Amino acid sequence: MSTTPALARLSPQLRLLTTTLITIWLIAASFPFLWTVWGSFKVEADFFSRVDWLNAITGPRTRMQTGSAFTLAGYEGAWITREFWRAAINTLIVTLSVTVISLFIGTLGGYALARSGHRYAFWILIAALVFRAMPHITLVSGYMLPFLQLNIWGVLPTTIIVLVAINQPFTLWMLHSFFLSIPKDLDESALVDGCTRFQAFRMVIIPVMWPGVITTGLFSFLLGYNDFAVTSMLLSQGNQTMIPRIAAFLGSIHETGNVMFAVAAVVSATVPLFILVLFFQRQIVSGLTAGAVKG
Repeated sequence: MSTTPALARLSPQLRLLTTTLITIWLIAASFPFLWTVWGSFKVEADFFSRVDWLNAITGPRTRMQTGSAFTLAGYEGAWITREFWRAAINTLIVTLSVTVISLFIGTLGGYALARSGHRYAFWILIAALVFRAMPHITLVSGYMLPFLQLNIWGVLPTTIIVLVAINQPFTLWMLHSFFLSIPKDLDESALVDGCTRFQAFRMVIIPVMWPGVITTGLFSFLLGYNDFAVTSMLLSQGNQTMIPRIAAFLGSIHETGNVMFAVAAVVSATVPLFILVLFFQRQIVSGLTAGAVKG
């Protein structure tokens, strides 16, 4: 349903109020990011000026030091000097692995629990919910000792395992709700036509609930992409992902340029998320809507 007819039905005063509130909200929500993007092209003396905050806009020190109102020194320092590209590659490996493994296990498990008539399915979901409610840091502490004893601490595969374990209860619950919204008649019709249970799942059910898979996969991707507690504790410095690496920049601000390296790294890590959400916005909305309505 289009929002334009709905707004047209409102009185002029209420329409003005609604438009004003939405505009204020958009400005308040977007300003911190836009300000950070703008400041990432300035030098530290301008962006963090204590003399005049307008220096962050006009950039007098940036002009003095670089001869231009904008500079790529922050990005060059982060990506080349501090090798932020390594953290970006590590992030891509971790997030894609977590997403694929979580979806593979979650679709099979969610379908089995949704179609199961046994009472143990309910208790499995409750156990998953309890596990999901536990703070991540308490779960990570349980993995530290065996990882150190087995000498597998600090590498990407162990971190992927932990993130999948943390994410799997959420994936299971979300996909389970999507499968419940699909009538069992589809399964039965496919079985009558000669499909096996797995063929019915793969060729009939999955295409129907594809928006739900994309929505769940996006949330799984965001977990691995934005995680700090697990990756900072389980990865060595050479294998850090982007979020812990940004924190490392901020933790050594006494070194020249590190603050602007962090600002440039924050922008670099945030822009892909905007693009991802914009690209999949239709699937996200349709997936969440499908999962909210049961069969």
